[in-house]
Amino acid sequence: MIVGEWKPLEEIAASLVGCEKVLLLACRGCVAVCRAGGDSDARSLANELSHPRYFQGRTPEFIVDGVERQCEFDLVKNWQPPARVDAVLSLACGAGVQLVAERLGDLPVVPALNTTFLGAAEEAGLWREKCKGCGDCLLERTAGICPISRCSKSLLNGPCGGTKDGHCEVDENIPCAWLLIYEKLSRQKKLDRITEFLPARDWRPAGGAGPRQRVRRGLEAQRPVRG
Repeated sequence: MIVGEWKPLEEIAASLVGCEKVLLLACRGCVAVCRAGGDSDARSLANELSHPRYFQGRTPEFIVDGVERQCEFDLVKNWQPPARVDAVLSLACGAGVQLVAERLGDLPVVPALNTTFLGAAEEAGLWREKCKGCGDCLLERTAGICPISRCSKSLLNGPCGGTKDGHCEVDENIPCAWLLIYEKLSRQKKLDRITEFLPARDWRPAGGAGPRQRVRRGLEAQRPVRG
C-alpha cells in the first residue's frame, strides 16, 4: 500500500494564504489505512488548521468531503465539488493529487501529504517500506526480500563492507538485507542463487525513461472517456 504522512502544518497553511474557503478532500484508499488521509483525518486536519496561529489575518473556512480513491479517474469524475471554494487541499498520494487537479482544471489543488513509500502494515500503527516499484522484480531470486528497497545502498550482489553483526552501517537498527537474503536462501537450500551475478539495472522500467503507464489489453471498451 502507499504510505503518506501530513506535511508540516505551517507548510500547508503557507500554501493556502489568501484563501477564504478551502475544501479538504479525503481519500478513503491507502492513505486512510495508514491514518493520514481518511475522513476522520481530514476532519482532524481541518480542526488543526483552524487555529489562528497558522494564518496572519483571517483564517480560512474549512469544509470536508471525500472520494473513495482519488487515483481512479472514474471515481474522481463522478465526484461533484462544492460550488465555490478557493482551493482544494487533497489528502491523497501524489497520484491522487494530480488526478484531482486535472479534473478541476484551474482550481488550485494542493497536497496535504508527503507520499513516503510503498509499505506493508507489520503491526498496529507501523508500516515498513518493502517495495520501490522498480518495474523489474527480483524477489524470486532473493528469497522474497527486496534488496532495492531494504538495502540502504540498493546493492544487487551481496552486502557492502560496512555491515557489522548483521546490521547496516547506515543505521545500526536496520538489519542487513543481504544477510537476511543469505540466511533465508540457506534455509531453503537455494544458496546457489546468491552466486548468480546480477548485472547493472536497466532503470527504464522504474521511470528512467519518463512517466510510466500500464496498459492491459482487452479493457479498452471499459475505460471511461476523459474529457
